[in-house]
Amino acid sequence: MSLVGVTEDAASQIKVLLDRESKTATHALRMKVVGGGCSGLQYQLAFDDQFQETDAVIESNGVRVVVDEKSALYLAGSSLDFVDTLMESGFKIENPNAATTCGCGNSFGA
Repeated sequence: MSLVGVTEDAASQIKVLLDRESKTATHALRMKVVGGGCSGLQYQLAFDDQFQETDAVIESNGVRVVVDEKSALYLAGSSLDFVDTLMESGFKIENPNAATTCGCGNSFGA
C-alpha cells in the first residue's frame, strides 16, 4: 500500500493546474498536515519544487505527491480525491487516521 493514493479525478485536476501554471515538469503536489482548524489539525495542499531528503515522493496516477516526514504519520493510507458536484467542489482527503473531523472536512483530530 502506498503512503498516499491519488484518484484518477484528483490526478486529472492536478495535471490541469500544473499545466496552467507551466509547472508540470518541475513541481509536485505537496500534502502537508499543520496545526489549526476547528479539530486541531488541518490539511495544506500546494505545488512545490523544493524537496528534502526526508520527504516521501509518491507517484500515483501519473502525478507526483510529496509528503514530509511529520505529515506522513497523519496521512498514511489516505486518499486524495477531487469532487465537483452541486454541493461541493475541490480536493477531498479520505484519511483513515482521522479520529474526528469538522463539518467542512478541512480539519481533523488524530
